[in-house]
Amino acid sequence: MRTERDRACLCIISHARRALEYLAHAPSSTPLTDAAGLRPFLDAVPDPRDRRGRLYPLSALLTAAAAAVLAGARSLAAIGEWITDAPRWAVGTLGFAPDPLTGQMVVPHPATVRRLLARLDGDALDAAIGAFLSARTARTRQPDTLRPIAVDGKTVRGSSTPTTAAVSLLAAMTHSGEVLAQRQIADRSNEIPSFAPL
Repeated sequence: MRTERDRACLCIISHARRALEYLAHAPSSTPLTDAAGLRPFLDAVPDPRDRRGRLYPLSALLTAAAAAVLAGARSLAAIGEWITDAPRWAVGTLGFAPDPLTGQMVVPHPATVRRLLARLDGDALDAAIGAFLSARTARTRQPDTLRPIAVDGKTVRGSSTPTTAAVSLLAAMTHSGEVLAQRQIADRSNEIPSFAPL
């Protein structure tokens, strides 16, 4: 039986994974180029970690997770493995610095990435990725053109317990597949009150 903490972790992880998966469906040139372009947008995501013991910059960890998703990773384990197996020049491009004593490029253990994604603010990650995709699309879009937007709600599979309802998300996207925003719908509510803030 899942505890409330397990349910909250599952919700945040699925929310973060879903945000990263939008990158995988966006037209992409190369994983490293797109992930490196995403890094300045990820600086706006608040760091949930304690100031003590931070070995890796948050933007580097999130950029590496995004590059892994763009390269085809579809699970938290696959994201961690991709970061571990990536060439050292690639992780340097993504924001990791070499160890000052040894000069070796050290990357986080897959469990570190998984724990970080479990504590991350999914809405802030959504907003950062949405801003990146919007900025990239704005460069290619004709000025003064209207874009149709679709809004749809989804229930996160596996997030319900015997005592709590499943987690529901409301997303707005263009017809070309670009996700503009995503929000969690409050318990005991429907999609209508979440529409305006979305």
